[in-house]
Amino acid sequence: MTSTILLVDDEPDLEALVQQKFRRQIREGQVRFLFARDGAEALEMLGNGGAVDMVVSDINMPRMDGLTLLQKIQEGDDPLSTIIVSAYGDMANIRTAMNRGAFDFLTKPIDFADLETTINKTLRHIETLREARRRQIAAERAHALLSRYFSPNLAERLAGDPEAVDLGGQRREITSLFTDMAGFTTLVETLEPDVIAPLLNDYLGEMTDAVFAHGGTVVKIVGDALHVLFGAPAEQPDHAARAVACALELDARARSFAKRWEEKGIVLGATRLGLNAGPAIVGNFGGRRYFDYTAYGDTVNTAARLEAANKQLGTRICVGESVTARVPGFMGRPVGDLLLRGRSEPLRAFEPLAPEKHAAPTTRAYLDAFRKLEAGDPSALSAFAALLGLCGGDQLVSFHLKRLLNGATGVRIMLD
Repeated sequence: MTSTILLVDDEPDLEALVQQKFRRQIREGQVRFLFARDGAEALEMLGNGGAVDMVVSDINMPRMDGLTLLQKIQEGDDPLSTIIVSAYGDMANIRTAMNRGAFDFLTKPIDFADLETTINKTLRHIETLREARRRQIAAERAHALLSRYFSPNLAERLAGDPEAVDLGGQRREITSLFTDMAGFTTLVETLEPDVIAPLLNDYLGEMTDAVFAHGGTVVKIVGDALHVLFGAPAEQPDHAARAVACALELDARARSFAKRWEEKGIVLGATRLGLNAGPAIVGNFGGRRYFDYTAYGDTVNTAARLEAANKQLGTRICVGESVTARVPGFMGRPVGDLLLRGRSEPLRAFEPLAPEKHAAPTTRAYLDAFRKLEAGDPSALSAFAALLGLCGGDQLVSFHLKRLLNGATGVRIMLD
């Protein structure tokens, strides 16, 4: 690539000397020189859109001196690296030039070997700046594109780290969260596209905004369902607490969203959420043309099954004990020891509650009834029956009462 150098000097013999001293570099296409007799002519040449890489300028010239030219170059939108040439010993002007942004300086009479060394050094500096700018532009474009599909933290990582898109995974401690809206597939079949599109876009906007606010990463969206990770790609020591807080906000937003659309005559099913914490393999998986940032492992599978368990339990949020153990001061109520598909051992599950709900008398009554159920106390039946009388819409209370009425005992729950 040929570098273009604008040499500004009013000495009539300098052009021929430069052409002679740099004849090999000019012949090999390394550099080409443009010449101007003063600062005014140089500015005119630069203003005409000529591609110039750097400027070498004398100070003392007619019409416009080199210091004024330097100042005007530095005031431009894309200031050029400039070498200032001055008489030997004229340190006042040289100091002024450096203060105004000159990259380097030379003294007269010009030593052409020194000029060549200084030009080469300046061109290397220019290329370094250009490469940094190219990387910045590429990162900004990549971030803008990736932000349309990924959460901000993942988009920033992928855009800023070229190695982040390498295929492969690593074992990390995470909390996995799944969401799903009940009956959405059936709803899609009954509504027109011009209704489904804004409904789904608004819903996903609500959900992803909440996820991003809590530092989560949306790794997959399938229809209305989301898979969210906390603790990846960036480590989050409080990933479980973030996930629980996010789940409570997602639940509140989903119920508010459903109420708004019900006023429009469209009834939406409940959004169910499942959370589980533990080790998983996270990273980019796929082929050379496609990659999928996701997580694999029992932690993730269990979170998905806890989300599905809500349907039978009557809950909207179901979290594993692995989550509650990682959340100091967890507020919620036990659901039972669930025998999930694919697991040989039961898993203690909980329903997280907002502080005001956790402090309510009905929650204390539930905890008392659950302790009786866990202890095999026959009075558990009457305790749950009385509780259902206080809060008839509590589906988890209704679920336990039905189990007891059907002869079940204890808190171990076999799910379909």
